[in-house]
Amino acid sequence: MKTVKRVSLIAIETLGFLLVSHSSSLGADDAVSAATPPPGYQLVWADEFSKDPDGLPDPTKWIYEEGFIRNHEAQYYTKERKENARVENGQLIIEARRENFPNPSSKGPPMAGYTSAALETRGKADWLYGRIEVRAKLPAGKGVWPGIWMLGSDENQPGIGWPKCGEIDIMELVGKQPGVIHGSIHYFRGGKKVTETKELHVAHPEADFHVYAAEWTPDRIDIFVDGTKYNTFAVSKADNDGQNPFRKPQFLLLDLALGGGLGGEIEDSILPQRMVVDYVRIYQKSAGYP
Repeated sequence: MKTVKRVSLIAIETLGFLLVSHSSSLGADDAVSAATPPPGYQLVWADEFSKDPDGLPDPTKWIYEEGFIRNHEAQYYTKERKENARVENGQLIIEARRENFPNPSSKGPPMAGYTSAALETRGKADWLYGRIEVRAKLPAGKGVWPGIWMLGSDENQPGIGWPKCGEIDIMELVGKQPGVIHGSIHYFRGGKKVTETKELHVAHPEADFHVYAAEWTPDRIDIFVDGTKYNTFAVSKADNDGQNPFRKPQFLLLDLALGGGLGGEIEDSILPQRMVVDYVRIYQKSAGYP
């Protein structure tokens, strides 16, 4: 479970629901040889990591979390530091390292023992419904906790917060469970947090790239690995006092945590470890397609 405290819009009215995304356009470098959309979908946003301004992730698409953020995790998330987040050979590298790093804030110890990176599209792009697809190779070993996930864009608004904002975990792996991929939904109902999780075993996700995806409609959220659907969630289950976080836009996060509530004990000898992301692609239903 990943939790945090925390432009113009294109709206397409189709068959009774609204598809929304920020109007970040697909540039020539994103035109991706690639992206053959699933039937009935169109590509609305992508990062193929073909641009590398100073070797860093594209700042028009990503911002950084910075500091000790959540879940009593061990890593200090750094900002614009190539040791922890960089673009190499058309891929995004998020690297967790064992090192002493000064912590300038009052939150956490004055010297961090680990560093890593967390990138998010918050304030740059968010989406209401669609197919979110990330091709990645994962880290391995005790203590690693990579995530590909989404949070409600209204999370920081008064009276919302987590878990009322809703969370879609497209991929989580914890090193103490090698090869076990978690797909989870977190929300608030009946005065309490609700978590629904399912697991899929993937042989050696650290050795090969796999496609981690969620398909999100007004009716349900389906979670996949390489086309295998292993979790389905009925959106109506999150109805709560006339509100539902999964009928509002969400933004995307990519991170590599260490330790904490789920990551567990860290084996220093395995570090550094990397999550390598080949691409991120967001598709939405074409107008008039059911």
